[in-house]
Amino acid sequence: MVTDFELLQRWGAGDNRAGEEFYERHVGKVQRFFRNRVSHAAEDLVQATFLACLEARARFRGEAKLTTFLYAVARNKLLEHLRKRQNMEAVDPLVVSVIDCGLSPASLLAQGEREQLVQAAMCRLPIDMQIALELYYWEGISAREIGEITGVPEGTVRTRLRRAKLRLRERVEAATGEPASAQPRRAP
Repeated sequence: MVTDFELLQRWGAGDNRAGEEFYERHVGKVQRFFRNRVSHAAEDLVQATFLACLEARARFRGEAKLTTFLYAVARNKLLEHLRKRQNMEAVDPLVVSVIDCGLSPASLLAQGEREQLVQAAMCRLPIDMQIALELYYWEGISAREIGEITGVPEGTVRTRLRRAKLRLRERVEAATGEPASAQPRRAP
């Protein structure tokens, strides 16, 4: 099987089939990444992420998985989008949530009432906490790799994951008035 790195390099050299295969392998993950935060702009941001990944392929040194690099590019595109939307110089992803950036909860909700409740609570978490939770629990990305994506040590990621789970549980309990019975579980 051709590796993601080889596909990206071939795509950069003009092999459109390699680009299509690379895109097909990863588009679902990248779409979920954006839909869970900025559904109104998800498709444009997905395209911008793949284009930026292609353009930045020379910076990928192979020290991490290519999916880690792809998520780092997606995160940068998300922050750039939110910064432009708010006409700000910078967005602090440790403090600002997508709700703070003026996005309505309705534009971010998934199917199903429970999913909507959890998703609305997730949208109120600071961006990097939200990203860490989703990548760790839903995408199966390790804490070390999340650290590479966000530029912090693995221990910091683990601390953020614990805090994010606690905040998420508190928000769900506040919304329902009941204890949150299900905690996020690691994806297989």
